[in-house]
Amino acid sequence: MKKINKLIIACDGESASGKSTAAKLISKKYGLLLINSGLLYRFASKLILNNKPKNVISYLNSKFKTISYKKISRLNLHSEKISNHVSTLAKDKKVRNIINNFQKKIIKSNKKICVEGRDIASKILSKNPKYDIAFYFKCNIDVASYRRWLDLKKRVSLKKVRKSLQNRTFMDKKRKHSPLKKVKGAILIQTDKLSKKDVLLKMSKNIEKII
Repeated sequence: MKKINKLIIACDGESASGKSTAAKLISKKYGLLLINSGLLYRFASKLILNNKPKNVISYLNSKFKTISYKKISRLNLHSEKISNHVSTLAKDKKVRNIINNFQKKIIKSNKKICVEGRDIASKILSKNPKYDIAFYFKCNIDVASYRRWLDLKKRVSLKKVRKSLQNRTFMDKKRKHSPLKKVKGAILIQTDKLSKKDVLLKMSKNIEKII
């Protein structure tokens, strides 16, 4: 494998589409810093749910100025309560600005990075810096629901998980600010039709063409 000095990857996709697993695998293979933007929104939701601040924006502003991504990535932020709250929170433009600025600060200081979320290619890495390659992840709703159900250790009914995922994806695609969409040129990865090994292989083949 060639030694790379710069590689910026954007990974976007629907809830439980396998993008987090794929981003981890590809980041490990190419030695990239991995940023999961979904975790940042989940962290914001957890803060609000636990502390119920009077002024959400100023509260989040102060919290994101003093915490590191590394610390956030170690937290357990996958709960049904957070999932239901974050879909509404993510529609708030001011909240998105706080989290976008947090991400961009990290991105600008790293030339080898993989960022995954829902508006990465269309917003976060659309310019200054722009991604070198973008992937878009999709997964059959039944497969996605089952995966998330296992993530939640079956604490919630599969039916409830399915409905939650459908609502989240609908809200992500229809929100006014930075909606989830597949940008032109993004490579589609249909994870319900591919094994983890096949996903990594397809991503790697496309990356090798540009490095």
